[in-house]
Amino acid sequence: MSLPPSPRPFRGPRRRSLLASAAGAAGAVLLVGCTGGSDSDGPGAGPSAADRARARAARDSEALAGRYAAVIAAHPGLAERLGPLREEVVRHAEAFGGERAAASPRASSTASSAASASVSPSVSARAAGPAARDAGAVPADEKGALGMLADAERKLADRRAEALLDVPGETARLLASVAAAGAAHVFLLTEGDG
Repeated sequence: MSLPPSPRPFRGPRRRSLLASAAGAAGAVLLVGCTGGSDSDGPGAGPSAADRARARAARDSEALAGRYAAVIAAHPGLAERLGPLREEVVRHAEAFGGERAAASPRASSTASSAASASVSPSVSARAAGPAARDAGAVPADEKGALGMLADAERKLADRRAEALLDVPGETARLLASVAAAGAAHVFLLTEGDG
């Protein structure tokens, strides 16, 4: 027994053809971001642009985790609000190849101090931005401390968004994802200020 024909006249493409074309388009978009070769400029050329960007992003995230730790130490009442954001920043550092030492507030401040001492002041000042020059100075009021963190997150998210143009596929996607998370952190840090 066959099914009776549909009472509706056929209009446009069928559902299967739409799904197949959407899947094909999504696959094509994913393939565009992939490259066949390596990211390095040639044998013995040193670290690639992607490796340098990942290392810089890991350092930036580790420094930001240290700033969160400093604010939590200065304002223990903010620990519940800032703890999850700080843990996410630590995971970002790990995703970029950073060390897990940033996981505990005490270890991260020691690690960031050691990292800052090993890098020349002009390089670290450029990489971390103006607010990081006095990272040890946490504002005395909670609102000011949250504003300092929001400003640091905003500037770092903006730098990462700009760096997207200079790095290939996977690193660009990771930078974009972490920049978006940073923008979300800014919202969460400034929530209730408006």
